[in-house]
Amino acid sequence: MSEASATAGPGAAAGAAASAVLLSVEGIHSYYGAIHALKGVTLEVRQGEIVTLIGANGAGKSSTLRSINGLPTPKVREGRIVFDGQEITHRPGHEIVKLGISQSPEGRRLFPRMTVVENLEMGAFQRSDKSGLKEDLERVFSLFPRLAERKTQKAGTMSGGEQQMCAIGRALMARPKLVLLDEPSMGLAPIFVERIFETIVEINRQGTAVLLVEQNALMALDVASRGYVLEIGQVVLAGAAQDLRRDEKVRKAYLGE
Repeated sequence: MSEASATAGPGAAAGAAASAVLLSVEGIHSYYGAIHALKGVTLEVRQGEIVTLIGANGAGKSSTLRSINGLPTPKVREGRIVFDGQEITHRPGHEIVKLGISQSPEGRRLFPRMTVVENLEMGAFQRSDKSGLKEDLERVFSLFPRLAERKTQKAGTMSGGEQQMCAIGRALMARPKLVLLDEPSMGLAPIFVERIFETIVEINRQGTAVLLVEQNALMALDVASRGYVLEIGQVVLAGAAQDLRRDEKVRKAYLGE
């Protein structure tokens, strides 16, 4: 694996390169049964950063996020994951959420018969600070005014873009230190894609670190400070987002040039 300079890219928070490490994934090997999905993946996210994972379908991007957030599959058999100074390698998902990691999953996974507000409240189900819930709900509505307009609407009746906004908003309701975003632009119209990426930058500006898996590698590298390229369960290239954009292999394989 080659490691380029960690100079912040266009969408990075100021001083991110010098910030403390928030998440450290150290040589993890993850399996779906006998299938060896991740083969020694190592990466880190520092406080104040947007970090992106890019790669072809099946490269291991979503498996990396699933390994971090404590889902039962894939199972991490080697390596370790440290978040905010605590090892979380084998902790269950609900404990990891409490520690400060939340996720907007691929495919959104909303509760279709529940309203927008009810879906957002589900993101805060482990929180006991009732006074802060209203504040965070207003934060989500300020980020996504369209959700405020549809707060009593059943989530399953909204457009794909609106559902994606709700999924990201639900993740934010946990008040995370790090949010994992899995393919937030998948299947969306261009106008929604642009809005989603603008909001990712704003979420980061407000102080939440972001680990982003995204099929649109060009837009992901535009907003990220650093990135990792995965191939067949391994990190094959890592560095500053602006350096990855200039890399000939990345340009040909992922940027359509």
